[in-house]
Amino acid sequence: MTPLRPIIITDLFYKLDEKLIEVLKSLSPADWHKQTIAPLWKVKDIAAHLLDTNIRTLSAARDGHTGDPPRDIQSYQDLISYLNQLNADWVSAFQRVSPHVLIELLAITGKQYCSYISTLNPFDKAIYPVAWAGEAESENWFHVAREYTEKWHHQQQIRLAVGQEAELYTPEFYWPHLATSMRALPHHYRHVSANEGDNIRFVVTGEGGGEWNLYYYNNTWILAEEPGINPLAIVTIEGTIAWRLLTKGISKQEARHYIQLVGNQETGEKILDMLAVMA
Repeated sequence: MTPLRPIIITDLFYKLDEKLIEVLKSLSPADWHKQTIAPLWKVKDIAAHLLDTNIRTLSAARDGHTGDPPRDIQSYQDLISYLNQLNADWVSAFQRVSPHVLIELLAITGKQYCSYISTLNPFDKAIYPVAWAGEAESENWFHVAREYTEKWHHQQQIRLAVGQEAELYTPEFYWPHLATSMRALPHHYRHVSANEGDNIRFVVTGEGGGEWNLYYYNNTWILAEEPGINPLAIVTIEGTIAWRLLTKGISKQEARHYIQLVGNQETGEKILDMLAVMA
């Protein structure tokens, strides 16, 4: 059985950022105020959040400046609440900033962000672990891939709101997002019991989709390259819905209409609760 290889996609950030600037420059004044699938955010809010991502990474990771430390973080939910407040404060402050200035700042900081992550050794310890995958410590390649999923899905939220989402569904851009997000599967299924060698197959349709195979070995779930024989369940998710399911962009009830399950229904349906974001 072959474990999944690390996802090394540092160079792809430059292209993804170019796509972001391209779509933002194409927006009409009305487009900036369109509602996205993120309930509290319009298009301009998400663009501001993406700028926050650039600046926060450069400040904390590159420059070692973290600002005031968080208080009373006793649980995962405490951390989520803290991060949500940071995000809300930033977006609120940027209400007074014009789209033109926002685009310029994204272009400047985006290049610096891409340059910085290019300096990281993929196998060194990352500044932050990938918590949604159950890791207390992560290597840089996984942390960087996680950051790609953040940038990808926020840009896609913008594109979905303005009807320009097709460009990010190509294999070049979409598959890395899915491949990284699916690394949450072993942690998500950790409380599901099975017999030694049991496996579950997950398929995402579309040109940017793929297949992931989850195996139960030595009392734990692991992802492997080989397709399993006689899987407990085969879960097929519509490509344009998969990212929304994994990023809290669609309700469980609505998502169920875009998923086909063959085999053990309870085992397969657990994917409906999985998130690959801090939420």
